[in-house]
Amino acid sequence: MRTVELLLDEAAESTVREAWRRLADAGLPSQARHRSPTNSPHVTLAACPELTAPIRWELAEVAAGLPLPVRFTGVVRFERPTSVLAWSLEPDAALTGLHRRVWDAVVSDSPPETLSPFHEPGRWSPHVTLGRTRRAGAFAGRRVPELLPVPPLSVSLTTLRSFDTETHNLEILGPRP
Repeated sequence: MRTVELLLDEAAESTVREAWRRLADAGLPSQARHRSPTNSPHVTLAACPELTAPIRWELAEVAAGLPLPVRFTGVVRFERPTSVLAWSLEPDAALTGLHRRVWDAVVSDSPPETLSPFHEPGRWSPHVTLGRTRRAGAFAGRRVPELLPVPPLSVSLTTLRSFDTETHNLEILGPRP
């Protein structure tokens, strides 16, 4: 599978990495434990089996519209089927419009059964993962928000990229020249 993701500006990335460190120091699941050089704070927009030429064409248009200012809104927890702790992003018109363009690009040239329903417009919840584990309820009942730094109010989503889950290669998806 190939993901389509947005990277954060330097200051926001640094704050997210600080949150990762604090969770790890407290013995909680944290993205800091993922030592891969491809591991960086990001917002996942979609995933598909292949970035075909038609999909790439549309993604180049999306990349041309970056950076995109957004706002963190606070801590959110998901249980699906893993426990996830994240900082949510405000799903304003600009961010949901960008997501819709990415979704439409991916849907246009991918078998429907290969697409995650969690990325569908209306179901997608924009967030940056802080910690994840297969242990159900790992973050429930804990005073986790007190451990975390205050998320920055203003953030820029600066770069569109793709991660290949089979080869573990990253690709920056830039605008057409």
